[in-house]
Amino acid sequence: MLWTNRGKLLMLDYVFGGLTLPDSFFVALVTADVVPTVDTNTFSQLTEIADGNGYTEGGYEIWPGDSDNAFDVFTEDDVNDRAIVQIKDLIWTATGGTIPVSGDGARYAILTDDQAVVADRQIIAVWDLVSDRSATIGHVISLENCELRLVEP
Repeated sequence: MLWTNRGKLLMLDYVFGGLTLPDSFFVALVTADVVPTVDTNTFSQLTEIADGNGYTEGGYEIWPGDSDNAFDVFTEDDVNDRAIVQIKDLIWTATGGTIPVSGDGARYAILTDDQAVVADRQIIAVWDLVSDRSATIGHVISLENCELRLVEP
């Protein structure tokens, strides 16, 4: 898991600067065409997987504090000097064809804010899926136990 510098700033601004927390967040799947780094700021800098067959442009919408517990685990870890929030398991099921519809598979998952224009969404965090992921009809792409960690070096 990688916090972007923009994500770090946003989190501090939400807590200490009075910036209004987004109503929701999104977890989207992007290809390896452009490797996300700590300096990646907006969705427009990356290449999202093709829309369709169970994957929707912009990704999976999650709401803080919703009844489905989108952020479902909160942990203070004094042994490893960190705090962790975990996102519920996210599942995209391929229906009517493969996910993605065309092009490269998903290599990274990204957490974004909820800007109306997908390209303008700010990148908060990135998870490396290690290899390209795709799913054929009836199969899934799932993200399990994605964590956001705050750690002091």
